[in-house]
Amino acid sequence: MHFAYGSKAKKANQTKMEMTVSTKPHFIPSLISLTTQKIHHHLPHPTLKFNPTPFQPLPPTPSSSFHGHDLSNLEQTKQIHAHIIKTHFHQTLQIPSDGRLPSGLSPSAQWNFLITSYTKNNQPRNALNLYAQLRKMDFEVDNFMAPSVLKACGQLSSTQLGKEAHGFVLKKGLDRDVFVGNALMLMYGECACVEYARLVFDKMLERDVVSWSTMIRCLSRNKEYDMALELIREMNLMQVRPSEAAMVSMANLFADTANMRMAKAIHAYVIRNSSNEQMGVPITTALMDMYAKCGNLGSARQLFNGLTQKTVVSWTAMIAGYIRSNRLREGTELFLRMREENVFPNEITMLSLIIECGFTRALQLGKQLHAYVLRNGFSVSLALATVMVDMYGKCSDIRNARALFDSTTQNRDVMIWTAMLSAYAQAHCIDQAFDLFVQMRNCGVEPTKVTIVSLLSLCAEAGALDLGKWVNSYIDKERVEVDFILNTALVDMYAKCGDIDAASRLFMEARNRDICMWNAIITGFGMHGYGEEALDIFSEMDRQGVKPNGITFIGLLHACSHAGLVTEGRKLFEKMVHTFDLVPQIEHYGCMVDLLGRAGLLDEAHEMIKSMPITPNAIVWGALVAACRLHKNPELGELAATQLLAIEPENCGYNVLISNIYAAANRWSDAAGVRKTMKAIGMKKEPGHSLIEVNGTVHEFLTGDQSHPQIKSISKMLNEMRRKLNDAGYVPQTSAVLRNIDEEEKETALTLHSEKLAMAFGLISTAPSTPIRIVKNLRVCDDCHAATKLLSKIYGRIIIVRDRKRFHHFKEGYCSCGDYW
Repeated sequence: MHFAYGSKAKKANQTKMEMTVSTKPHFIPSLISLTTQKIHHHLPHPTLKFNPTPFQPLPPTPSSSFHGHDLSNLEQTKQIHAHIIKTHFHQTLQIPSDGRLPSGLSPSAQWNFLITSYTKNNQPRNALNLYAQLRKMDFEVDNFMAPSVLKACGQLSSTQLGKEAHGFVLKKGLDRDVFVGNALMLMYGECACVEYARLVFDKMLERDVVSWSTMIRCLSRNKEYDMALELIREMNLMQVRPSEAAMVSMANLFADTANMRMAKAIHAYVIRNSSNEQMGVPITTALMDMYAKCGNLGSARQLFNGLTQKTVVSWTAMIAGYIRSNRLREGTELFLRMREENVFPNEITMLSLIIECGFTRALQLGKQLHAYVLRNGFSVSLALATVMVDMYGKCSDIRNARALFDSTTQNRDVMIWTAMLSAYAQAHCIDQAFDLFVQMRNCGVEPTKVTIVSLLSLCAEAGALDLGKWVNSYIDKERVEVDFILNTALVDMYAKCGDIDAASRLFMEARNRDICMWNAIITGFGMHGYGEEALDIFSEMDRQGVKPNGITFIGLLHACSHAGLVTEGRKLFEKMVHTFDLVPQIEHYGCMVDLLGRAGLLDEAHEMIKSMPITPNAIVWGALVAACRLHKNPELGELAATQLLAIEPENCGYNVLISNIYAAANRWSDAAGVRKTMKAIGMKKEPGHSLIEVNGTVHEFLTGDQSHPQIKSISKMLNEMRRKLNDAGYVPQTSAVLRNIDEEEKETALTLHSEKLAMAFGLISTAPSTPIRIVKNLRVCDDCHAATKLLSKIYGRIIIVRDRKRFHHFKEGYCSCGDYW
């Protein structure tokens, strides 16, 4: 294969354009969590990126290089476009320059100017409308115009439009041009279609250094880190000397992976491959950003201090690094120092710092930056408004997020709608989120896959199966292209909403599966207590040559824990280390302690903690404390609790757990002492609440709740449930009430547990034989578990309860957990 590097003029133009910092907002809506996994979607990572501009630059031609003329003013572009419309798109009429266009430009150059100017001003629809008009006129679209058209498709994240443009490129034979090929890769990268981008790269007859850096950046932005690393190795073997932009892309890759070892390696690589003795400001800034994200602020600051010329981007990177590391005071001080040195923050600075505030949940600093924007005459662009809405949403300040969203009454794009919808998802405001989605559609804004993933995530968290099914039907009806991310979100939604059969069916029907989808179904089976099925999926995964990662084994160990598969869990732990060369992380040890503890092997679990090569955290000790409570071992439980409270003394949940251990052992004075201490420092127990979806509406019940509009009917059903339970010989398990009160009060307290209130509402609100699905924020207590088994038989209902740890499928007096939870 021939690798051409083009003329010096082309290389200079590419390098200049590549080093431009993108102003595209880099926020990320809330994502699906799979135990400890976040499924990453195709929006950029929520930090400032010191990387190439989102799209391949055009080669220097009369249509893209106008001898110093500034042609990017949107108003001027619209005036020229209006003139064209007035002349009915007559190709032979020369566009009047009025000083804006140099004379003598060909019609092709003039059209290309308009399309390029629209894309530069983030007006992709205008660019594509003009392109469509040219196609109707049978105008010759050449290899100079095609990259701008592809850029517009990427700005809209429209795979469909991008594929149509790609088809035209193939038909005209323009794909043989390296600039067009690079633009195709970037377009597919912006649309999160990594497989298509890689296909374009692999089929290119001619590649330049930009081709390599573009592909690396595409893989990095879409979280395909292993593939990106492999491509860097291949680039090195092919002896392709990286440009500075390529090295910036590499630095961004290791920033995203937060791999300190590789970060130091790329730093050395940059030094070896730099053409000058001193590294340039852009690559130094990228390295600073990389070190900051790897948690090494010392190295980042050393690079920063070594810069003889600090640009606003350099200051921004260093300040953002401090905020990301939650060192807010140092970040604020550096911001003030930047102003003292007469370096003025620009919009990208404010975008980046506000994004980091959202990332670290630094609400007060985010508000201060918002105030700075307003006081210092910044024009609040749509991009800036979007990241502020996203920041407020991540900080759970829905009121300010909505106020800011409402202030952008005109020209709202899909990004700001998605940010507001994600803010509602973050706050579990499911009704408001779906109302906003309907309003968005009524305004003619087409949701992106990110928007849909946010809705599916919200349905998954709330257990809202009917709403999740509605979103699925919307995907089918609107023919939304289902990629890895969307398919994984659907699998996850069905699994978390209790329909594991639908999740399994979607997984089996998927033609292509990435590691996230395998992990989603393994985690889903584990949550439902189907340990054997999870192991079968893992075996199939191994047969197909899919390499598992750390998250895979977290899901598998959880599955073994919930199914009581101790021997299998031990084997998996050994296999992870010795077969797949994965280093166990704290989460894996936590899973093993949970597995052994649930099985009653408390001493072995304790020995594993003592033999850990890393310091056990609160999750590990918490698993042992919970096991001691389950198996009534207050002595070991107290020992573990001492370690737990030393790590997180103000964690309410752990204090409650310890109090409950004492209460279960009838050590009421000790239990009261813990609760007295909690009260003294203002600590409050997390209240139990349960969610149930009926006719597309999610209802929430708190323990002892009397506020529901139908509380009288619910109370009547509760009395009926209690009477039928008594007739069936049921005796309330008052030991589940860990307070020193009399038995009658305990029975009343048990009746008003949140899941029983939700169950009563489900029984009066749904037709006979309709399954009832409930989501509870806490572990189901022994009494509610026993009562629900009987109620499923009495009322002939399937009752599916998702508690904090797993699913319980109650049917005909039995539970899928086999009383092992």
